Amino acid sequence: MTVDESSSLLESSQTKTKTPLPKTQLGLVLFVLFTGPMSAHCIFPFINQLIRELGITGGDDRKIGYYAGVIESLFYVTQALTILHWSRLSDHIGRKPVLLVGLMGLSVSNLCFGLSRTFWTLVTSRCIAGALNGNVGVVKSLIGEVTDDTNMAQAFALIPVAFTVGASVAPLYGGGLTKPHDQWPELFTGLFWMQYPYFLPCVVSALFAAFTFCVTALFLEESLPSKQRRKNPQPDVPSIDAQAGTLGDRDASPVPICTLLKTYAVMLPIASYGILALVDIGLFALVPLFYATPVELGGLGFSPFTIGVCMMAFGISNGLFQLLFVTQAVDRFGEKRVFCFAVLAFFPIIAAFLTMSWIIQAQKEVGPAIWALIFVQLLSWAVVEMCYAVVFVFVTRASPNKHSLGTVNGLSQTTTSIARAVGPATFTSLFAFSKEYNLLGGNLVYIVLLILLCLLVFLSRCLPELQNP
Repeated sequence: MTVDESSSLLESSQTKTKTPLPKTQLGLVLFVLFTGPMSAHCIFPFINQLIRELGITGGDDRKIGYYAGVIESLFYVTQALTILHWSRLSDHIGRKPVLLVGLMGLSVSNLCFGLSRTFWTLVTSRCIAGALNGNVGVVKSLIGEVTDDTNMAQAFALIPVAFTVGASVAPLYGGGLTKPHDQWPELFTGLFWMQYPYFLPCVVSALFAAFTFCVTALFLEESLPSKQRRKNPQPDVPSIDAQAGTLGDRDASPVPICTLLKTYAVMLPIASYGILALVDIGLFALVPLFYATPVELGGLGFSPFTIGVCMMAFGISNGLFQLLFVTQAVDRFGEKRVFCFAVLAFFPIIAAFLTMSWIIQAQKEVGPAIWALIFVQLLSWAVVEMCYAVVFVFVTRASPNKHSLGTVNGLSQTTTSIARAVGPATFTSLFAFSKEYNLLGGNLVYIVLLILLCLLVFLSRCLPELQNP
């Protein structure tokens, strides 16, 4: 079987009006997606403090970055090993059962993490979450099945909104609910809350994942055509076989993985997505670490609560930014131009780290200049997040037929999971290594980020111009 690289999965020569989004099912899918970062990112505000209090580093705070990076990245390591299998399995048994397994895994892993008192139990908890969670790739396949080429970009634009809002709400309660025996001694008394001071934010995440499991089981409709109920179909979800210009059926069977891996038109957007995720997750791990690092080591010395507030503010503003501007930008300028412009916003983000480090070393305190740079940094990050809505469209439209959609999304998510597995450990370790040995003034990690960013800029220029109706 060959793949025509010059043709697009969703091409249509007919002029079409924009199809209304299937609001009910899309809303449920985004709710599932929202739960992932809610569970995975609630540990970010307190993970550095938890490692310090458990004595994992032996009292050397400069080594916290090494262990924090390992724990943060293990979710993506185990996810990278399993997500392709979950995606391919969803092509056979349906999208909904795989989503339910992932939600159950998130709930169990968060309970285990909150009860962990050693490094290895923390590691095991994160591995459980990653191994059972293939939801991100399955969600993208599901969205590709309930949308067409007239509204796909609009639907995918909501993915970073759900993700960033969840990833920002999580640090808020992750930082705000730590050590409840100190904050609300009249409510949280007893030895348990003193022994497990970070259990409360973890159990909140676990209960939310369990709630999402119940809602999904009751209300989400199966989107895989072979598993859809033919009686009384969901009225607001267009049938994938009835959509003009949606997932093509030029071939009646999935394209082999080895063929997909050798197809330039498929691998180019997947490679772009992988490098994008590597740089982005590296920054996502560095931001709380830089904010929490003591001032004498070149950081800002923020408390977990302050870090949580900053991340929540970013999440809210980013969600509004994506809702207001992404679809309009894509409609006006096209997917490629939006992607090429948005990746350039990484440069001021990295520059803000260097500038804040220089100012804090001179002033020895956080002043108005630092807060202004934080604002610029987070605003630039919101521009960067536009990339995701666009790259999802590139990946989906690169699939040679609808039977290969799960596999293509599985490959893209595997690549991204590998990047996100390597990213936190690599960049937080580089941060700690740079500070410990004062490499390039403690700024070696930012030089590495700039090199990767230049590669991403190059790949963005190689993406094709998509033909839209």
